[in-house]
Amino acid sequence: MKGLLGGIEAGGTKFVCAVGRGPDDYRAEVRFPTTTPDETIARAVAFFKEQAEIEPIDAIGIASFGPVDLNPHSLTYGYITTTPKAGWQEIDLLGRVKAALGLPAAFDTDVNAAALAEYRWSGAALRDVDPLVYMTIGTGIGIGVIANGQPVHGLVHPEGGHMLLRHDRTRDPFDGCCPYHGDCFEGLASGPAMHKRWGEAAESLPIHHPAWDLEAQYIAEGLMNIIYVLSPRRIVLGGGVMQQQHLFPVIREKVLAMLNKYVDSDLLLETPEHYIVPASMGNRVGTVGAFALAEKALKA
Repeated sequence: MKGLLGGIEAGGTKFVCAVGRGPDDYRAEVRFPTTTPDETIARAVAFFKEQAEIEPIDAIGIASFGPVDLNPHSLTYGYITTTPKAGWQEIDLLGRVKAALGLPAAFDTDVNAAALAEYRWSGAALRDVDPLVYMTIGTGIGIGVIANGQPVHGLVHPEGGHMLLRHDRTRDPFDGCCPYHGDCFEGLASGPAMHKRWGEAAESLPIHHPAWDLEAQYIAEGLMNIIYVLSPRRIVLGGGVMQQQHLFPVIREKVLAMLNKYVDSDLLLETPEHYIVPASMGNRVGTVGAFALAEKALKA
């Protein structure tokens, strides 16, 4: 690799574009709101063209909000598909970026890219924590899964944010806010769900507010299901809601109580603080994950 890697973290709220070679070689970044596809993609392309005048860029990685089409044999490969984000349905994000920049490019979900970043650069591969799950809890809830060193794709891609949880309406009469499922995981525990339930943004709620115990309960239920189904060796939690560090010990405690020692693992039972962990790269994990995708594009 002679030049830099370009990364796009395409979120439903904002785009983050960056150039560098990894978390320790992060050269430049720009953030801007996700508006219309034409305006947003044009701003991303303009950033990379400006950066390429300073130092060549070898490839681009795109870590996108979803749902997306990850089947390379599909006519809509690289598209954002059935998203509830107005105006972004059936948008050829990969194709438009490649055509504008003329560079190799790779495409995956934002959470798969974040999982890949944690695996590639946090030392996870060296510590044999494969499978690894990355979960983001913020504007939406999504999971990325690394198995055998690669992001998991299948029918589409993992959509753990839309699993159904136990919903005790006596404790929580909120109907949920997912436009597809109402009270799925995302509908109950995302940042917008917290805002609609409590009448103010999650980050403004004090740490002793009852919102946080309910939030930890829902997150723990989601993690319990993931542990049973995927048996990961590490779970990384990121996103805006998980900036509340006081949530981590409560979530770990609730997960252990729910599992009730059914999963017999010393890592989980004796050192849960090394099993359910915060993202090691903070709010840059998505763009660094896009760098990891750009590396894949170079090897394709």
